[in-house]
Amino acid sequence: MRKIIKVGMLGIGNIGKGTYQALEMNHQKIAETTGLDIEIVKILNRNPAKDRGIDIPKEKYTTDVNEILSDPDIDIVVELIGGIEPATTYMAQALSNGKSVVTANKAAIAANGPKLASLAQENHVLLRFEAAVAGGIPILTSVTTALLSNEFNEVHGILNGTTNYILTQMSEYGKDYAEVLKDAQAKGFAEADPTADVEGIDAANKLSILISLIFGTSAAPDVIPTQGITAVSSEDIAFASEAGYRIKLLASALKSGDKVYGNVEPALVPVSHPLASVNNEFNAVFINGNAVDDLMFYGRGAGPLPTGSAVLGDVIGVARKLEKDSAYDIVPQLRYDSGLEFAGEGTNKYYVRMTVADQPGVLGKITTVLGEYGISIEVIQQKYPHELDGEIVVPLIFILFPTEKSNLENALERIMQDDVVKSIENIMRVE
Repeated sequence: MRKIIKVGMLGIGNIGKGTYQALEMNHQKIAETTGLDIEIVKILNRNPAKDRGIDIPKEKYTTDVNEILSDPDIDIVVELIGGIEPATTYMAQALSNGKSVVTANKAAIAANGPKLASLAQENHVLLRFEAAVAGGIPILTSVTTALLSNEFNEVHGILNGTTNYILTQMSEYGKDYAEVLKDAQAKGFAEADPTADVEGIDAANKLSILISLIFGTSAAPDVIPTQGITAVSSEDIAFASEAGYRIKLLASALKSGDKVYGNVEPALVPVSHPLASVNNEFNAVFINGNAVDDLMFYGRGAGPLPTGSAVLGDVIGVARKLEKDSAYDIVPQLRYDSGLEFAGEGTNKYYVRMTVADQPGVLGKITTVLGEYGISIEVIQQKYPHELDGEIVVPLIFILFPTEKSNLENALERIMQDDVVKSIENIMRVE
């Protein structure tokens, strides 16, 4: 006789529907493979009259979260509300009540991971969150199971499908940012308020989780240097293409000595790198381990069914442990005890695009100041002069050898004091 595992689900939005559909589609296969009968018995639905576009028996709906959190027959709570609160409070209550928790909520895990992991430990239950990073791509499970024998050196991810779609469309079709954003919103790839995506906040939440799992240290999203894609222009895209690069919003972290450096920024990625060919709404994570060397995980980073698949995978993993009466981690997956220190952005190569007066000696002034700050130049490119506010100006593009961002910003502040420098349009990292 199969053991029945009862699941309560908080939320029936897109991911909730995808999770329910994935279970309905593959229920028989899951049962035959695991010997478990997994059933979603209760769903928190604050507006049961709303048409959700999915056929779910109405008796499964409840508007009272405590019918799920306090039900002694429910083994696993799946949190799919999103946002930090009340999601964190609900998850904490479920864990305290002896229920394992599965979530896709990157914001809540990034903000309150230590608290939730501690509650799971104290109550001998599990906290799982595979779907919180890169949707259907099983990166978290991989680094905490099959790749656990590795000491990781670096991780780079395209972790936001909205920004990757926008940058791909700008690159492939020469469209400007505003036009592509409007198109992405019409197609459902971007929210009506896209701030969390286009300003890099979503990717920073995901990188925070990856840093904890891969390097065992804390990097809260608000301490990760983060820059969005709103300043990326068609001029930047064109230069990158000419020089053999693609521009991607990268979430990156690497270990050097006893420190971990990381950031979320638009970056020029060489076309030879596997991440350069990841286009549109797809996500990818590139990691390097001292035993496995380079690996890249690629797939759909969002969408109801891919994300629902990841949620359901966690549910099955927890259910199997429940069957064996081993439903807690001796060492939690989220770790902050490695002794490594998160130390900000570190040293990188940079791309700088500026507009200057078309006058003799301007380039010499700029290179002199850069030299005074110890910044060496790898590439200089001058674009065609044009008129701006009645003056002839010229775009200058630099690729600089590695330096600290703060050092570069100080040099550029000095450079801007000369009135021949009209503006600095963009600064981006170069991989």
